[in-house]
Parts: sequence; C-alpha cells; structure tokens
Amino acid sequence: MKRRTFIRNTSVTALGVSAFGILDSYSKNLVVGPNLKVNEQRIADRIAALSKFGRDEKGHGYRVAFTNGDIEGRAWFMEQMKKAGLDPIIDAAGNIIGKRKGKNAALKPIAFGSHIDMVPDGGNYDGPLGSISALEVIEVLNENKIVTEHPLEVIIFSNEEGGTIGSMAMAGGLTKQGLLQKSQSGLTMAEGIKAIGGDPDKIQSCIRRQGDIHAWFELHIEQGGILEKENLQIGVVEGIVGIAHWEVTVEGFANHAGTTPMNMRQDSLIAAAKFVIAVNEVINSVKGNQVGTVGKIAATPNAYNVIPGKVVMGLEIRDLSADKIEMLFKEIEKRAAEISKSSKTTIKFIRQANESKPALTDKKLQQIINTSAKALGLKTKFMQSGAGHDSQEIARIAPVAMIFVPSVGGISHSYKEFTKTADMANGANVLLQTILTVDKGN
Repeated sequence: MKRRTFIRNTSVTALGVSAFGILDSYSKNLVVGPNLKVNEQRIADRIAALSKFGRDEKGHGYRVAFTNGDIEGRAWFMEQMKKAGLDPIIDAAGNIIGKRKGKNAALKPIAFGSHIDMVPDGGNYDGPLGSISALEVIEVLNENKIVTEHPLEVIIFSNEEGGTIGSMAMAGGLTKQGLLQKSQSGLTMAEGIKAIGGDPDKIQSCIRRQGDIHAWFELHIEQGGILEKENLQIGVVEGIVGIAHWEVTVEGFANHAGTTPMNMRQDSLIAAAKFVIAVNEVINSVKGNQVGTVGKIAATPNAYNVIPGKVVMGLEIRDLSADKIEMLFKEIEKRAAEISKSSKTTIKFIRQANESKPALTDKKLQQIINTSAKALGLKTKFMQSGAGHDSQEIARIAPVAMIFVPSVGGISHSYKEFTKTADMANGANVLLQTILTVDKGN
C-alpha cells in the first residue's frame, strides 16, 4: 500500500453523508457523528491521576523516563488499558501497545497515542493528553459497541523526552551507539529500557516496516501560544522540525586569575560567550522559522580565582529542512574557527546520536482532521510543530498526522503547563471523528 494513496473517499460526501451524519455500519441504529462525544471529565480525571506519579512534596513533577515515577505511571496506565479491554504488552523498546480487534483482520491497524514521560519539573499535559485521549477513544467505542473495520492500536512510546527513543526504535533508527547514550535518569538507554520491561538485546523485534501501520495519529498540546493568541481551538500540524544536537568543547588554559595579565589569557569562557552570541547571530541571519539554542554550559575548574580552562556546551538547531540545519551548522563552525583563532583556544564539535529528522505530515490526513474539526464547529489553523514528537519517527514508516490544542500562556516543559478541559475534549473529539473517517475509507 502506497503511503500517499492509501486513503480512499476522504471527503465527507464520499462517506455518503453530510457533516458526519453517518448511519453507522458498525452498529445498528447508532448514529455516529458530532453527537458521539468523548467524556471530558474522564479525561480530566485521568490527567489528574497520572500527574501524581513522580510528583514531589512541592507539587512538581519528575516522571522522567526510566525513573520510579515513570515505572509507576506506566503500570497505572497499563491497568487502565486492561480495564478498557486492550490487554497491553511491552515491546523490546519499552513501548506499551494495546490492541483492539477490527472487523477485517486483513487490514493494517490505525494507531494513535503519545507518551507519558516528562522532562524534569515538567507539566501534566505534554504527552499524557494524547495518551489518555487515545484511551478515551477506545472507551467511547466500547460504550457505543462500535467495532471498526481496521484493528486499532494504542501506543504509548517510551522515553519521548529523552530523544523519541521508543518511536525511533519502532521505526528502525535506534542504533547500538544510541543504546549506549546516557539518559536523563543516569541510566544508559539500554539500561533504562530494561528497567521498564523492554529488552534492548532484541531491539530489532519491535521494528515496523512501511505498510505495517495504516495511519498514525497523535493529539498533543501546542506547547506554544499561537492558538490561544488567535482564539483558535485546533492546530492541524503540517510538519515537525528536525532536531540536531552537538556537544561543543572549548579548551583554553586554566591559570591564576590574579597573576595572569588580561592580554596573556586563554580564557575558554570568554571564547564560549562569544560562541553563544555567534550562534544567535547565525540563526537570525537567514529568513525562516529555524531556531538555535545553547541551553547547556559547564565551565571548569569553576572557581573564583582560576581562569576557566575548559567549557562544555550543548548546541541545538531545529528546522523543518534538514539541509538548512546543515547549512546553519557550517556557518556556526566558521564563526567558531574565527573565535578560536582570536582567543587562542580550540573549539571542537561532537554530533550527538539519536537526532530527530524533519518530518512532514500526510496532506490527506491533514484535510480529514481539518474537516472533522470544522464539522464540530471548531476553528482551525495549519501550522508547524517547533517541538519534536514521536510522530516524526513514525513518519518514516507510515502516514502520520498531529492535532494540536491550545496551551494556556504558551507555557510547556514547566510545572505551570496547563490546557483547559474543554480544549482537551475538543482535541479528543477531533481525534475520534478522524479515526472513524479514516476507518470508513478502508
């Protein structure tokens, strides 16, 4: 089945109905459409229940992948899946997968979900909204006795925040080098996968090939302020930026801060400061939505009375174009060489494993999401995602689409992250209608 041509009859009229007023073929006398709605209170209650795992005494979250909070949260989620009849399993990469049979076992599954791990001191909606809403879709189908034509899969990917590790593994991109990379928990990826019930020695067993998944959907908070600012309810994601990381090491010479004249110093921190400014200048030197950040820095010996002899930084570049990322990095390298020469230091780059490639979402799926949202009376916007997501890994093997809902104040990766219950329900209802429409298209 070809990726760009797998959906037939994608328009509303092709379903033989108008505005989703469908006399459903799955269940007699059941009208499926805008009247079929998710239970928004159940979504909110589950968001609150999941938020307790990894929370400290001050109310801040630390459900970082592979930590106790993550392990406990995953166990709770699997129990919820069991209650919904999904009988979840953990694959070799630590991904949680719950399957629901369809009428036609020969059809490939429609998959949807997200992740439940968080960044340190993270929020309760980044990942959990898509995961809990995926479970909610199953609950609604169960309650209305709807059996889809396609099998359905709810997938909760492991360690999204640490580099989309679970989805990368499923797409065949997790390397031996990547498994050795340290995670935020302090464990290597391989050790962490073992801790959550996976088996890194059999990582190949979790790989899906092109054509194995009919379509993948991920509902997510926007993590920015565009939808709220423009008073819109739904973002239709056109593409997800690529993310590349480099460890940047600046080496000068540590010397006495009191006895070494200013013109005789090889101060690595001065060179590092100039480098940070240079990154900002290069990123802003061309048109587009690209971003570049030095968000990590450590100087040694790190003392008042010693000239810094070494600085290690983290450089990140994001854009929808892989070529632009490479072009920007080459310009940054040129500026680094100039800084190195003038400051009598050396600047070296080590590209990090597990980088995320840019990914475009499927245009037909975009239109189905947009039509579904408008049929529900919701205002939409086509937009790109500046954050990385599991969807960009799955885009390598299947048609993918993402639905955004507003983030209050544009705040994310923070314990202050918040999305209103009504907005969560809007997104989940669009997800539900979109899945039903794609299923009808066969």
